[in-house]
Amino acid sequence: MKSEMEKYLAGEEFCFLDSEIAAMKEHATQLCKKFNDIDPSNLDEQKVVIKELFGSTGENVYMQPPFNCDVGTNIHVGEDFLTNFNVKILDVTSVTIGDYCMIGPNSVISTVNHPMTAKGRREKLSITKPVVIGNDVWIGANCVINPGVTIGNNVIVGAGAVVTKDVPDNSVVAGVPAKVIKELKE
Repeated sequence: MKSEMEKYLAGEEFCFLDSEIAAMKEHATQLCKKFNDIDPSNLDEQKVVIKELFGSTGENVYMQPPFNCDVGTNIHVGEDFLTNFNVKILDVTSVTIGDYCMIGPNSVISTVNHPMTAKGRREKLSITKPVVIGNDVWIGANCVINPGVTIGNNVIVGAGAVVTKDVPDNSVVAGVPAKVIKELKE
């Protein structure tokens, strides 16, 4: 029989209260607190903590505190990554973000969902799907990116959008659920 961590690593449904999984999340919580407690003008110290927290980053990473995430090491960002205040990345599985991306305040990227059955939710089960975001993406304020979504290159996600489906390159999406409202020239 697989452990909950083995199920987690295999991308299967798992219990998020498992002690190994909880310890992994606690480590990320501590690093997020460390980051959020740094003087906002101390960009060098912020960068050190983000590089310790994330799985990989480009050279230039700029993030406004507060920032929170689930695991941290599942987050991979490219060059010139920028977030505004109060961004949350629920990286229970991988979140890959390309180069030159910006995320507006109060936005959430989530890779985790829970069962549609009451029994599954009572058992504290989680289901994960990775999120992939291309290069040159601007996610506006108060957006939600749902599990399993891929956002192409050169995309603008309008403020307040809830992205539930893949987004093609060179487009603007907005609304709940988000829909393509405009094509962009490269």
